[in-house]
Amino acid sequence: MAYLVSITSRAERDLAQLYGHINADNSSAALKWYMGLKEAILSLEEHPSRCPTVRAQDKLRHLLYGHKPHIYRVIYRVFEKQKRVEVLHIRHGARRKPKASDLA
Repeated sequence: MAYLVSITSRAERDLAQLYGHINADNSSAALKWYMGLKEAILSLEEHPSRCPTVRAQDKLRHLLYGHKPHIYRVIYRVFEKQKRVEVLHIRHGARRKPKASDLA
């Protein structure tokens, strides 16, 4: 059974600000990227637990979208009993975890 994906008002504001920031009204490439982000968010309905948990808060998960330098982190939580995903916040500037070879 698919999960219901809901987007909080804060995450909706994040999406609206992002849309304006990347100038999606005037750039087909930016609009395509933005629509890909929305599709990635909605894809959580099928596999909500595929993304890792947030370090500081094990009840939250994060979906990374994009490529450097345009990586965004979608913070969400899963309600297993209700079969629901709640998208809480979308942040710019997500960083990948350094590999051991990066530290050498």
